[in-house]
Amino acid sequence: MLYPELFKQLESVRWDMDKDIPWGSFEASKLSDEQAQTIKMNAITEWSALPATEMFLRDNKDDSDFSAFMSIWFFEEQKHSLVLMEYLKRFRPELAPTEKELHEVRFEFEPAPALETLMLHFCGEIRLNHWYRRAAEWHTEPVIKHIYTTLSQDEARHGGAYLRYMKRAIGKFGDEAKAAFSKVGVLMASARRTAQALHPTNLHVNKALFPRDTIQSRLPNPEWLEQWLDTQINFDSGWESKVVERILHNMSLLLDRSFKSVQELNRYRKELAATLVAAGAGPQPRSA
Repeated sequence: MLYPELFKQLESVRWDMDKDIPWGSFEASKLSDEQAQTIKMNAITEWSALPATEMFLRDNKDDSDFSAFMSIWFFEEQKHSLVLMEYLKRFRPELAPTEKELHEVRFEFEPAPALETLMLHFCGEIRLNHWYRRAAEWHTEPVIKHIYTTLSQDEARHGGAYLRYMKRAIGKFGDEAKAAFSKVGVLMASARRTAQALHPTNLHVNKALFPRDTIQSRLPNPEWLEQWLDTQINFDSGWESKVVERILHNMSLLLDRSFKSVQELNRYRKELAATLVAAGAGPQPRSA
């Protein structure tokens, strides 16, 4: 089992909201209304770890190890929402999210192949790590800069934990797991070719609720994410390249084959798909 070891690792570096956040260093003149509004949107977005956890537990009922790890991931992701809300309550209380605004992003995600979902969230952690690093640079107020840096480090650790479960899945399911991971890897490393930001909170997950079946579509300002990325934190092509590089680097380690471009990963995906068809492989295992 991976859960006991991951618990010890993440427990050893867990930060304390009272002791490790320098609340006393707040400088009011360095927090603009525009910046405060983005903190509110991120606080609500982080709350969506709740429905994501419900999805993970539902779709991994036969995997107690991974389900137990969700207790760590859920706790730390909800803590991200909490620390952002605490910041607003202390310094911009009029912008603190309401319970209704938080509950709006809790809705059911349709069942999906567990291995593909695992890879999707692994890539999401990489992307969020880079978004938050850029947000820490964009903000001018010292406390929120520290908070975003702290959150970015958590997201990197979560990505590392997901990677451990992906390696385990390859040991269990072989080429079927590799095919699932490479398929989603191609998608998530191709953001420059899409009109929207490729992150789990911005993908459609419930046809019956379309078009309000993404986390971002249920925020008080559904257009916020694109504005935040494009005109506020300026997540430009240089930063996007860093995300793609990290995805490809980790895919190279995971699949024991070097990928210098998305095109190379896509060729590998097609090779695997052909191999599975020739072998008459059945449907992908649902457990991560």
